[in-house]
Formats: sequence, C-alpha cells, structure tokens
Amino acid sequence: MGFKKGLSTLLFAVPVVFGLVPPQKRATCPDGVNSAANAECCSLFQVRDDLLNNLFENQCGDEAHAALRLVFHDAIGFDPKAGGGGADGSIAIFNATELTFPANAGIDDVLDVVGPFLQKWEHVISPGDFIQLAGVLSLVNCPGAPKVKFAIGRPQPKAASPPDLVPNPFDSVPTILSRFGSVGFSPEEVVALLASHSAAGADDVDPSIPGTPFDSTPAVFDTQFFVDVQMRGTIFTGTGGNQGEVESSIQGTLRLQSDHELARDSATSCIWQSFVNNQAKVQSEFGAALFKLSLLGQNSASLIDCSDVIPQPLPFTGSVTIPPGFTHSDVEQACATSPFPNLPIQPGPPLVVPPIPQA
Repeated sequence: MGFKKGLSTLLFAVPVVFGLVPPQKRATCPDGVNSAANAECCSLFQVRDDLLNNLFENQCGDEAHAALRLVFHDAIGFDPKAGGGGADGSIAIFNATELTFPANAGIDDVLDVVGPFLQKWEHVISPGDFIQLAGVLSLVNCPGAPKVKFAIGRPQPKAASPPDLVPNPFDSVPTILSRFGSVGFSPEEVVALLASHSAAGADDVDPSIPGTPFDSTPAVFDTQFFVDVQMRGTIFTGTGGNQGEVESSIQGTLRLQSDHELARDSATSCIWQSFVNNQAKVQSEFGAALFKLSLLGQNSASLIDCSDVIPQPLPFTGSVTIPPGFTHSDVEQACATSPFPNLPIQPGPPLVVPPIPQA
C-alpha cells in the first residue's frame, strides 16, 4: 500500500480554463486523429485511451467498479455548513485523513489501483478532474450505461474533506435523504444514483467475501438491481450479521441495508419501482445525477465541457426478469400507488452469482 502513503506529497499541474462557451468551430487535435469542441480537451484523448486499455482493460470489471465508487466518495465530501471541496480530488491528495473515515473503508485499495494512473497523468489533468474522468470512462464498457457529461477545470484541492459527510450503508432513509438534500439532491436523484450498484460489488461490508455483487448482473448497467433488491431476502452469502447488510434473495449477492430500506420506505419506494424495466429512465436520470454530483463544491462557470472525449457506452441488449426460482409472490410490494411491473420469470435453477474477480 505504498502508493496511498506518498500521494499526499505530490504536486499536480492544474489546467487553465476560460469558461463554458466552446469555440464555434471544432478544433483538430495535434494527434491528427481526434477533434474536440474545445482545444483544451485535446490532451485528454491520450489519458482516455490509457485508462480504457490499461486500467479498465476494456471490461466492466473490478477496476471500473472501483473508479466509479471513487467518484462518489470524493464528490460527496462537501457541505454548505461544514465545508469541503467536493469533487476536487481531496480523497487522493489528503488520503491520510480521509481514509480514516469509516464510510471510506476500502478506498485505500481503490487508490492503489487507480492512483498510479493519476500520478502518471498529473502533468495533464488535475486530481479532481482525473477522478471524474476515470469514473465516467468506467461506464463505457458496462452495457446499458449512459454517456455521462464530463468537464475539466477543477483546481488543486486545498484540504481534506470534513468527516461524517459520506453516508454509511446502515444510515436510515431520513438520514441519507437529509445528507443528499443538504447539497441539493432530491429523493428521485438519490435513487437514480444508486443505479451505480447495478454494476458494482462490496469488498468490506463482509470482508470474508470480497467482490460480492449487489445484483445478479454486475457486468451490466441495467435495472435488474431494482428488481433483485425488491425480492424477499432469505439468505446471507457470507457470514451474515455484518453492520450495513441485510439478507439478500440470490446466493452470491450482498444486499446493503440502505438499498433495502430505500426500496421499501414510503418516501422512495415508488421512485425505486419506477426504474424497474425502464432502461431509458435509469440512463437519463443516473447520467444527469452523476454529472450534478461531479459539480459539487466547484464553480461550474469556470469548467470546460469535454464530453466529446467520452465514447458511447455499449448498448444494453438483455432483459430484466424475475430471477429463476422466484415468482411475483416473492416481490415485497412497497409502492402503495401502483403494482410492481409484470416481468417474465427467468427459467432454470436458482442462481449462484460468482464474485467479481478482484483487481
């Protein structure tokens, strides 16, 4: 873990930015291959290609899940009263402080994977911009993910985030909604952001089973997550009884207490259900919410839109189903105003979902 101990001593070059309005004519980049709406974005194509090929290895795997998690844990470190720089890269630069926060358990391993690339491109992109770029690119090889807007121009972080700003998986629904509400996120946006769990897994909730997915399709960005969490939980994949974990329905998956309760609370249950089998809705709302998250603590008027650096993610070609071995009677209906969607039942024996291969 030598990387995370030394990162806070590094100095990073900060891109010069001039505003939001792009030139009227696209700029041809010096590489002679790419073009961009703003010439300031040209240097990012080499970073993009390196991350896609050498960090993510063109897969929706553990490295991609890690980079997306880092986006959230960095950006949410902002509060109008407590302070913090938000999406500024402080979680990497001031890791000696922020990694001591309980909610950031496991981020040391994330930084060990992502950090060498952050160091490699320090002369091109600031730490806050890098974390956001890596997070957006992490979705490119996850079928069904949206193309998320991306902007550069975040300054060098000045200090560590204050403690207690990252929600915990054992926090109550009112606590979670209040934390997000303090930085301008509605309950709809909170649930939309949780779509990231459709292509993610847990390493530290139950340390005995690292890489345990949150749903049965962890390599796909789809709405199966919203179905699986709504099913009646009866099993623990690992030891069980861990703080922040409740029983899941499918062997090989782990269900966070916060996800379980958000799917059943009257404040969010109908929002949760509205994403089931609605790929267009989850793409649109997750993409908008993730970009909004990337602006926390930043002066958006000073950022440059570099979204044309981001490739179009792979399309979703599958289907959302009731998992094999279950019926609609296993759905714990929570929305009081509309029934759960009538989904096809996947045939076959009950699933056993394999863990996500670790980086």
